[in-house]
Amino acid sequence: MPTTLNSAKTRAALRVSARISLELLLVLLMTAAALWLLGRMWPIVWPVIVALLLTTLTWPPARFLRRHGWRPALAASVVTVLFLVLAAGIIVLIAVPVASQSGELTTGVVNGIQQIREWAAGPPLNIGDDEITRALDTAVARIQGSVGGIVTATLTGVGTVVNGLITTVLALFLMFFFLKDGPRFLPWLTRQLPGRLATDVPAVATRGWDTLGAFVRSQAFVGLLDAVLIGLGLWIVGVPLVLPLAVLTFVSAFVPIVGALFAGFVAVLIALVSNGLTDALIVLALIIVVQQLEGNVFQPMVQSRGLGLHAAVVLLAVALGGSLAGIIGSLLAVPAAALVAVLWNYLREQLSEPVREPDAVTGESEPGAGPSTSPVTGGSELGQVPGTAGPGTGEPDGGPAPA
Repeated sequence: MPTTLNSAKTRAALRVSARISLELLLVLLMTAAALWLLGRMWPIVWPVIVALLLTTLTWPPARFLRRHGWRPALAASVVTVLFLVLAAGIIVLIAVPVASQSGELTTGVVNGIQQIREWAAGPPLNIGDDEITRALDTAVARIQGSVGGIVTATLTGVGTVVNGLITTVLALFLMFFFLKDGPRFLPWLTRQLPGRLATDVPAVATRGWDTLGAFVRSQAFVGLLDAVLIGLGLWIVGVPLVLPLAVLTFVSAFVPIVGALFAGFVAVLIALVSNGLTDALIVLALIIVVQQLEGNVFQPMVQSRGLGLHAAVVLLAVALGGSLAGIIGSLLAVPAAALVAVLWNYLREQLSEPVREPDAVTGESEPGAGPSTSPVTGGSELGQVPGTAGPGTGEPDGGPAPA
């Protein structure tokens, strides 16, 4: 008898394990299918993501104008034009000083190359002009032998630049429409969804919008911190073009890894051609220290506080995103992890709410059983459905939360 009972328990446990394994397999298959579909739709999804990130930056002034009586289209147009003017001003602020000192920089580059050749000709390398000439001839021969690969790489680069321009233009147009019509999205979505979804989806969307805003603000703060520290170091060392280099450092902070490398390379190159090898090494050490502090201390701390994620989770998310999708994966890893945390926290809150049992006679809920109102429509920390805060305006408090 005990043997039969144990055998029945074993078979029951195996059936439960098989069912759970099958359910997990189905979840993995659905996740793989969703990722495949996302990859196929990426040319459309990527501009939408960029537009959402830009909208988090430009929504506060647009909201200010709308609250002071400006029509949505006019407020969105003014903010979009001001954003374009600001972007053009940043480009001019970087390009004009560089162009005005291009002659000095060119002379410095030539002198720097000559100094490197003289250093290589002395001990301990003792590389003579004949060896340098042979090395150059070998490099030229290899380049001539791989002309086809160079042409292909060039065409690929041109295609990437064109796609980037198309994405930028499309994202700017989407940003305008998000600023203009974004506050109408959540009320419209609430009317379209049935039952409980009409409450849950707008609540998650509102929290997700707040999370994206916190991510962009944290990136801007970290970029400003980098720009101030590196700009101050360049000024102390005496490197020219301090202001353009600081602005370039701030802008490049929004592009993970590559942005920091590019800004650091430009700063070291200018220090080398203008001040010499010693100052270039000092600038290189300064940039390495600041970037290490940013990547391992400042950014995880700021983002962990703003997004509600632990600093270790931020580091692991960036590493995983970079290994899976390169630069774009590194850029989107932290907000994606924060959105997953938002969804999980909301689900946990809903599952932990006490269930109200109606009284058998009156049909009323028992006292003390918990609120019957939803977490969006009232009685919770979120308040009303976003978009219904103002009478007849459809204006949300926190942001447009566009789709």
